[in-house]
Amino acid sequence: MCILFIALKVLPQYPLIICANRDESHHRPTKKAHFWEPEKKILAGKDLEAGGTWLGINKQGNIAAITNIRIPEQSKQPKKTRGELPILALTQSSPLISPSWLKKNNHQYQAFNLLYGHYQSLHCYNSQTQKDTCLSPGFHAISNGALDEIWPKMAKGNHALEQYLNSHSKPIPSELLMLLTDPQQAEDKYLPHTGISLDWERLLSSIFIKHPKYGTRSSNIILINQQQHVSFTEVRFNKLGQQIEQQEFQLSLEAKQSL
Repeated sequence: MCILFIALKVLPQYPLIICANRDESHHRPTKKAHFWEPEKKILAGKDLEAGGTWLGINKQGNIAAITNIRIPEQSKQPKKTRGELPILALTQSSPLISPSWLKKNNHQYQAFNLLYGHYQSLHCYNSQTQKDTCLSPGFHAISNGALDEIWPKMAKGNHALEQYLNSHSKPIPSELLMLLTDPQQAEDKYLPHTGISLDWERLLSSIFIKHPKYGTRSSNIILINQQQHVSFTEVRFNKLGQQIEQQEFQLSLEAKQSL
């Protein structure tokens, strides 16, 4: 997962809205979003190379998503897959993932941001700073740097989502998906400097990334309304950036106290 735009408690009828793109190598095998066996309580896609996921939700209303923090010079030693962290956040009968657990164990993974928690109380943990932030009501963006860092595509996506919600009391997934397909790259003077080549900084500066080897593989829209009903939409793309499939899931959350 490479970018998430979050509207938390912005609309009274929709306390959580997430718009997210997963950017990944096209050769990496992936299974589309589905309810995971055997309990079928987790809805998420699956990375078939390492077994984890990038974004998911369970039937209790817990959310989890992971983004890599871009640090090219980080250790190349084998480490655990970051994709297991969202699974740990979603499968425990009593939540295992906590700020203390993450601080104790983050050295086992390459650098990451982890969005986790119940949809009414979301946190973002940054493994580089070891800072755990409880998200405040409003708009947030998470990509490959710090939470709400002002990278061009983060600021642009947040602004587009805010403008949309200012004029729509009922968000429509197909319209929100349009916000995630913006291919415009940032001007060089606004690019972040993360240690990769200028050509790659340019390529990765757009919300929607198209490249024969690496690009936006899927987009997701998650809407949770006041009645605890979840709409989960996934669109998948090929290496040309063309849509190849769309699927939608509807589910009602179980009571939080059942955790």
